[in-house]
Amino acid sequence: MNSTLSKNLLVQIFSDGCKKKSKWRIGTEHEKFGFKKKSLEPINFKDINEIFLKLSKKYNWEKIFEGSNLIALKKNHASITLEPGGQIELSGAPMEDLFETCKEVNQHQSELDDICKEMGIDFLGMGLLPKWQINKIKLMPKKRYKIMSNHMPKVGSKGLDMMFRTATIQANYDFSSECDMIKKMRVSQSLQPVIIALYANSPFIDGKVTNYKSFRSYIWTKTDKKRCGVLPFIYESSFSFERYVDYLLDIPMYFIVRNNEYINMTRYTFRNFLKKKVFNKTEPTLADWKVHLTTVFPEVRLKSFIELRGADGGPWSRVCALPAFWTGILYDQENLDVTWSEINHWNYSEILNFYQNVRKNGLNTFTPDGEKLSDFAKKIIKKSNDGLVRRNIKTDRGNESVFLEPLKKILESGKSPAEMWKKLFISEWNYDIDMLYETNYFKVLENEKV
Repeated sequence: MNSTLSKNLLVQIFSDGCKKKSKWRIGTEHEKFGFKKKSLEPINFKDINEIFLKLSKKYNWEKIFEGSNLIALKKNHASITLEPGGQIELSGAPMEDLFETCKEVNQHQSELDDICKEMGIDFLGMGLLPKWQINKIKLMPKKRYKIMSNHMPKVGSKGLDMMFRTATIQANYDFSSECDMIKKMRVSQSLQPVIIALYANSPFIDGKVTNYKSFRSYIWTKTDKKRCGVLPFIYESSFSFERYVDYLLDIPMYFIVRNNEYINMTRYTFRNFLKKKVFNKTEPTLADWKVHLTTVFPEVRLKSFIELRGADGGPWSRVCALPAFWTGILYDQENLDVTWSEINHWNYSEILNFYQNVRKNGLNTFTPDGEKLSDFAKKIIKKSNDGLVRRNIKTDRGNESVFLEPLKKILESGKSPAEMWKKLFISEWNYDIDMLYETNYFKVLENEKV
């Protein structure tokens, strides 16, 4: 193998992610759909370019270009980016506590509202764009998206839907050791259906209701089986940093970048590249590997930290609730250990069925133990709440458990958010999806500021 970039070095990169507990941080990312209030049309690149320019000028965000195109902003270890179909994403800075995380989220909301009000633009927090057909959405001018959009139809029936019409909330967590990583990966992937149910917020597509509570989650199953989904090997005794590297080495690449040019690599795996079976004069670099890490999309993704990727996009308060849920479980050793001891008998096929059922049935599905998910979720939320209380991080608002309130409200209702939308769509709205935009139901039904 290449002496510069070896498999051992790739394993070491993951190992170097281990951090002392005092250095653990919470990362939160979220995407949302911008739309024009008058026509309800999705915002386009020209609109986003104007938004980015105004944010940069008024709020001192640094501009990031690809060629002549303004494609991102960055400030204080956070970034604002445009996703393939024009979704806007905030990738937040790693924060010490949930109060700092939510302060960042609310600041982002305030800045966007300020800039977009005069532009006649608002934002929709959903897991899937509910109204517009895919041919109405234009690909954003980023070179990686061009390669991805050409490749997606070759490997799945809904990859373009994933790129153009989905939005998520994501939470990121550190680990102290390989053993800690293994347990967190296993617990996270096994519990992810709880989050899919609580955040199920994508029952519509093309202006019509689907048979799913989270059609977004279903779309991911039809995107690219090699790089998406639930990973079976993390439950095996051999799971390790090295095993994850082996998984990545055998995934087809998307591209490499040389002299600002994107070279299509979709015919090759990274293992081919590393063994010099392609481009003999082109040495694989650490930058190539870091890009490759971002082109696999399992439910739980390992980098130098762990990314939890199962939630549909939602209103602002639910952005803060996701990291609250996972912080109370993953950053409390008692909860992590007890939770794993309670679910470690679930096998891979049972967990896979759990995922498949929850996409359709939300909180009305059952765990692998036959317990109704709504009842199981109440117990997990209680554990998370207790874990956040034990962290003992307080402000005048109380401790971090305050951020779980939106999820507790969902459990009190016994219905995933998608069920609320479906009921409104069929009854009050008389099958008119425009009502989702025009009546601003998000602000009516829950307090967005948290």
